[in-house]
Amino acid sequence: MKNEPREIGYLTYDVLKEKIGLPSKERLAKGPVAIIECTEDIPCDPCVEACKLGAISKESLITPPTIDYEKCTGCTLCVDVCPGLAIFVINVNYKEEKALVSIPYEMLPVPERREKVDTLDRSGKKIGEGEIIKVRRGKRETFVVSVAVDKNLATEARSIKIQKEENE
Repeated sequence: MKNEPREIGYLTYDVLKEKIGLPSKERLAKGPVAIIECTEDIPCDPCVEACKLGAISKESLITPPTIDYEKCTGCTLCVDVCPGLAIFVINVNYKEEKALVSIPYEMLPVPERREKVDTLDRSGKKIGEGEIIKVRRGKRETFVVSVAVDKNLATEARSIKIQKEENE
């Protein structure tokens, strides 16, 4: 049975939990926090440079980054600098029923504030609907799109698809 990321084409939550060590429910409850979904041994470190709090580190240039969840404030500065589009920020305290997930976005058209979108999981499958809350252009050509999703989707929502108009 195929279950390795290279075989199925994406990282599963279980692989991330095992290889990275995701933030605890207690840490998630404290407020926004970045999650780095990078498991590759490649020469890369813009996320380390972007983090003004020193929450992101690497043992060497080619090891995957690690994050100190207690230092991270979820500022999103690391999201748009990651060339692998592998960093997300989750805020489960956004609203009573909603979480805010900030994702890297490099597609056109760029969604607009208050726009309704489909939320997608790591495999690209639709898992719900969301509303765009904020769009920020990053230092590179990557945007950081913050989308409100149902709280139960916060750890799975990793992309969006703009909904087409009924007449299109």
